[in-house]
Amino acid sequence: MQQSLRPKNSVGIWAFGGNATRFMPSGYHPEAAAESMVEKTKRAVEGLDWLVDGFEYHYPTEVNEDNLEQIIQALNGKDLYAVALGLFSMPKYALGSFINPQAHLRREAVATAKRGVDLAAEIGATFIIWPGGEGYNYPFQASYEQVWESFLDAIAEVVDHAAARGVTVFLEHKNSEPAMKILMRDLGMTMYVVEKVRQKGVDTSRLKINMDWQHLIMNGEPLAEYAWILHREGLLGHQHANSGWGTFDDDNMVGASFFMQTLALAKELQRFNYGANGERIGFDLFPYTEDQVEAVKRSILQWEFIWSLAEKIDSAQLTSAQNDRDAVAAYQTVYAALGLDEDFIAELKHSRTR
Repeated sequence: MQQSLRPKNSVGIWAFGGNATRFMPSGYHPEAAAESMVEKTKRAVEGLDWLVDGFEYHYPTEVNEDNLEQIIQALNGKDLYAVALGLFSMPKYALGSFINPQAHLRREAVATAKRGVDLAAEIGATFIIWPGGEGYNYPFQASYEQVWESFLDAIAEVVDHAAARGVTVFLEHKNSEPAMKILMRDLGMTMYVVEKVRQKGVDTSRLKINMDWQHLIMNGEPLAEYAWILHREGLLGHQHANSGWGTFDDDNMVGASFFMQTLALAKELQRFNYGANGERIGFDLFPYTEDQVEAVKRSILQWEFIWSLAEKIDSAQLTSAQNDRDAVAAYQTVYAALGLDEDFIAELKHSRTR
């Protein structure tokens, strides 16, 4: 087996909430919805034990200045790796936060984001911007000039503040939900945002991109290829690991579907030593009806198993097949690592000819 660096991991604390749906607004875990964030953290830390290195929280809804010290204590030595901006869940930002038609709400949103960056700086965390509410629902609803200018100005201001505080910012795209058409809806749009922020004279050396696997899968964006593109451009900052059916942001357990894409991504990450600069595999999961601790455990274990399988794939043989664009040879190499080897073929022949 070709050993490679195993990246550290982190888990979004939101996996342990009520897990609401449109048809079950209170969620299928009412006992979890009743917990305080400190109690939730303790449950997650105790349940996951040695499997997890750190956690991620939304600001200001899950972590804030008032509960930060208690949460750090509850983490019991695990780190708070990422602070994610959580304005999309606030009713006053129903029409967006950075792009809200009311100027005072736009200013308030930027100020809140900056305070989130300050909190991240205080504890040495990263900062995630997933602009789920920054978009529109109808073709004639928005002035594209207004919303895009407001959005880019706000991102630039927050990133500039983060650069001054030494905080790395991850941008995360998604095509829809909660806004039906999110502005930053695919990888190309996200790279466009990075470039526009750079053109405004902002230091973007700490501005990276977070790959949420199910968000890419929903768009038909191939995981391994896009990881390589981001790596090539120096923009690959983080991973949000999950899976789903490909039509909605299911946030199902890792490897439950799109197994081959996940395996290919693992191999690609190994090729450029992902994790060497502190990058992590973050688990963004939403166990609607499953036992939350067990679903997260299963995701971590299945990802680590997939990572180990990727290490078994003969790199030289795979590279040779890929250089020739020989799909048959490539899959022969991949399936040999999964157990479809000469011994298996011999056993198969024996069972079919006896």
